[in-house]
Amino acid sequence: MSPKSVVFKKICKDKSVAVYMGKRDFVDRVDSVEPVDGVIVIDSEALQGRKVFVTLACTFRYGRDDMDVMGVAFRRELYLSTRQVYPPLQDREKGIHTKTQARLLRKLGNNAYPFFFEFPDNLPCSVALQPAPNDVGKQCAVEFEIKAFSADSQDAKVRKRSTVALMIRKVQFAPEDEGMAPSVEITKDFVMSEKPLHVKASLDKEIYYHGEPIKVHVNVTNTSNKNVKNIILSVDQVSTVVLYSNDSYVKCVDIEDSGDSVSAGATLQKDYTLLPLLANNRERRGIILDGKLKHEDTNLASSSIIKEGVLKEVLGIIVSYKVTVKLIIGGMMGSSEIGLEVPFKLMHPKPDAVKESEMEEEMVFQEFKRSYLKGMADDDEEGNVSGGDDMAPKEK
Repeated sequence: MSPKSVVFKKICKDKSVAVYMGKRDFVDRVDSVEPVDGVIVIDSEALQGRKVFVTLACTFRYGRDDMDVMGVAFRRELYLSTRQVYPPLQDREKGIHTKTQARLLRKLGNNAYPFFFEFPDNLPCSVALQPAPNDVGKQCAVEFEIKAFSADSQDAKVRKRSTVALMIRKVQFAPEDEGMAPSVEITKDFVMSEKPLHVKASLDKEIYYHGEPIKVHVNVTNTSNKNVKNIILSVDQVSTVVLYSNDSYVKCVDIEDSGDSVSAGATLQKDYTLLPLLANNRERRGIILDGKLKHEDTNLASSSIIKEGVLKEVLGIIVSYKVTVKLIIGGMMGSSEIGLEVPFKLMHPKPDAVKESEMEEEMVFQEFKRSYLKGMADDDEEGNVSGGDDMAPKEK
């Protein structure tokens, strides 16, 4: 059986504008990014002569909205693009870019109008900082949002009840071409020892998928007169906030304290297995996660893959991973450490593509999560509502 064609929908409170989208995740292939497309349905009576606009925004939030200090918000708009959808500025057929749009327009009738955005190639992917259990409000995150609203003009004051906002994600999947399996080795000389200590750590491959165990091969050749008292291995997430500080934060997301020792003149060859999972780090604040929608679960943030030549300063948060192998060396004056860092990538596999021609003609409509839009005129306690098929033409 062909897969169902799921369409995500949301309608503003006064029902003047509704948004329909065929997907919420848009893939960054490094050299290109999938465009954002959808359909707007308008109610001309509810509009009362107002125009309809759609915006695509990318925002880096590094503090709650209620933490603004001296008028300076803890958020920065990395990208904003606006399109006028109604009255249309071009023939409706010329605005159709995908088969999903064409099918939606046929189903939704003459009050439906297409919209289309192309991502610039220098925007970050959707990520978020895991908050502490007692944190409230919006978290530190890179967020993407489609917002449709009706107003007299693009710059006019926008009423909340005439606005509908939908969170979307920009994601990356593991590339098809994988690099060499990473391997790092080090030779350490000691005072009062004629021969050195040699350590090598390697992985089976460069890219691991979320939830996949990571096997670490460790080879220790101890020709020195020192004793290795312990070997500790960890997976560390390195997040670099490049937008405003360029600070790097290292968070351990899995660790194994092996207790293995290597006496002077001995060798050790052993495989260790690490498994970095969000499930084991739920209470740890400061870990970077992949962006999520609605109340869906998420995972540790995927490794960032950056297009060559792109300025890193606009990428918000860059995420990388490494396996750290630490040897504790005993000595008369106390213990010392030797460390190796083996970089690797943690990502999702590329999903199997489904051709639009294989999709069933039947569309399954799914409501977006309600969202509360602050800072707009006509604020009240209710947020935007998902109106189901209220604005869609009834099936005959």
